[in-house]
Amino acid sequence: MKKKILIGLVIFIVLLVVINSITYSNKPKIALINIKGVISKYTDVLKYLSLAEKDTSVKAVVINVDSPGGAVGASQEIYRAIERIRNKKPVIVSMGNVAASGGYYISAPANVIFANPGTITGSIGVIVQHVDLTKIMDKIGLKIENIKSGKNKDILYPNNKLTPQQRKLIKDTVLDVYNQFIDAIVKYRKISKNKLLKIADGRIFSGNQARKLGLVDKIGNLQDAIEEARKLIGKEGKEAIIVPFEKQKTIIERLIGSEIHLNTFLAPTGIYYLMKL
Repeated sequence: MKKKILIGLVIFIVLLVVINSITYSNKPKIALINIKGVISKYTDVLKYLSLAEKDTSVKAVVINVDSPGGAVGASQEIYRAIERIRNKKPVIVSMGNVAASGGYYISAPANVIFANPGTITGSIGVIVQHVDLTKIMDKIGLKIENIKSGKNKDILYPNNKLTPQQRKLIKDTVLDVYNQFIDAIVKYRKISKNKLLKIADGRIFSGNQARKLGLVDKIGNLQDAIEEARKLIGKEGKEAIIVPFEKQKTIIERLIGSEIHLNTFLAPTGIYYLMKL
């Protein structure tokens, strides 16, 4: 009995090795990269995007986006990485349940964007939260003193009551980052800036609505996105193999089917392209 179990384990390991060898063969590939969850920790995603960009056997990249957005800096890093790939090979985005705010931002530079009819997308905008606890602190007799180098160093601290000038400082920054968002969309999407500004007030859209507005290109799912990639590649598309670019899982992780997602932790303060779920 033990011998059979051992033989079975050896066969399983050999199969994994064979799968890995196919993954890194010289056959034409279509890279599949998943971007899921709140966009905060993005090191792994950038690594896989870079690998897909540099691998000459990768003829197209399909990105499966299921994200409500996240940190501005992280979203812009991913956007730029996708932009670099686009300059070398086709990039197709498939939107899942949600691709809103930063999730839409990172999708914008794709050659083709697919969304399901009921995908939640849009939410184009920027948000900064400030929690003012000064009244509560006064009520309970709690006093926190901030020793700071400048009058605005504690601008977003909960024990700071915003002055009109501080509120304007934050608003100006938010508007600057918002304009960056608008420019990033207009650069690649089939929509004029004037038309975009009329709808870019944070509202959400279904996939169908987004298609009519020009925010996405086609209605379809991940399989449709893969087929689109094959068409854009040309002759090599028929024989291209689909290769997931993701963190290599342990045998146990493969057995239980665990998923590697983006870190969903958000810092308490910051500027975000984020739709609140």
